[in-house]
Amino acid sequence: MTQQAERTRRIPLSRDRVLTAAVALADEVGIDALSMRRLAQELGVVPMALYKHVANKEELLDGMVDSLVSEIDPPVRDTGWKNAVRLRVISARRALLAHPWGRQVLESRTNKTPAVLGYMDSFIGMFLAGGFSVDLTHHVMHALGSRMWGFTQELFDDSAGQSVDGPVALAPEAQAAIFQEMAERYPNILKVATASAHKDSVVGQGCDDQFEFEFALDLLLDGFERLHRQHWTSAPE
Repeated sequence: MTQQAERTRRIPLSRDRVLTAAVALADEVGIDALSMRRLAQELGVVPMALYKHVANKEELLDGMVDSLVSEIDPPVRDTGWKNAVRLRVISARRALLAHPWGRQVLESRTNKTPAVLGYMDSFIGMFLAGGFSVDLTHHVMHALGSRMWGFTQELFDDSAGQSVDGPVALAPEAQAAIFQEMAERYPNILKVATASAHKDSVVGQGCDDQFEFEFALDLLLDGFERLHRQHWTSAPE
């Protein structure tokens, strides 16, 4: 065993060390090649040692997403809502490009961790702090979709986490407890999530697919019209 490997083996194992190694390994070999066994080999431990810090592969992936989120810059203060949002999205894209596995893992997550919910809540908060109404913010988030993470996909599509029989119905007491916790921990998300009530949606409960599609389309068309009137060109001046 080399001296470097020996030093690595002697470093106490921790959840942070496991996640840091997992991110580095996924960056190197890709997410499909990442396994608990290979990660254990990288850390110089037996696979069972990992399970003291992450319960399973899914929890490992959740932690890796949290690590990615931690690399996104916090909102810039005193710069105006538009610049703050743009800087945040650019930072998210930079983090995602640094970890090519990020999009695939983000898309595969069915449970949103506190770090992910916190990011979403603060992202919504930039619009609310800029004077946007809750209603407008609701539709703005649909138009942005997964651009807030640095790539494009419908943000509120929870279909991947639903069974073939549809979402599981919760007892009224459980629903009340969830709403209470959301109101206390993630108030901005709750405000936007409950801002509209539409039926027959495949995007998510409370959202009208057709309306959100047309809202985003009209938004883009308005931008195209504005640029046309300005005789905009992408060619260098």
